[in-house]
Amino acid sequence: MPEITIQIGSRDFPVACQEGEEPYLQAAAKMLDTEASVILGQVGRMPPERMLLMAGLMLADKTAALEDDLQKALSEVAAREQALSDAEERLAKRARRIAELEEAPGPAPEQVPVAVIPSEVKDSLAEIAARAEALALEVEGDA
Repeated sequence: MPEITIQIGSRDFPVACQEGEEPYLQAAAKMLDTEASVILGQVGRMPPERMLLMAGLMLADKTAALEDDLQKALSEVAAREQALSDAEERLAKRARRIAELEEAPGPAPEQVPVAVIPSEVKDSLAEIAARAEALALEVEGDA
């Protein structure tokens, strides 16, 4: 079992670890050293046990905040996935309805609605037609 020396808060600590875990231990020690440096910069000298405790608590606080952020993000992802699933379901229903309408036979001729043209429109069209005929006769007469 390898033993490495890590430095936290300008103090050396010998630590044993499993074979191959040295890089992970050094990365963790660097995080702890960063927090310890902040504490020592604010407070000055303190016993190693207190420094390690305070640095560990600061890292635990950051970790808890990150876990809260992760839970919020996971909840948001779940909500968006549900919304997407609901939208896909609605889309599938509409696609099925369109397919049903396309496959359904058209209405019988007696069921096709007939447009009702108001009498005022009929009268206006008849008057326009009469004028057009009069113009056509006039043009034929001039020719």
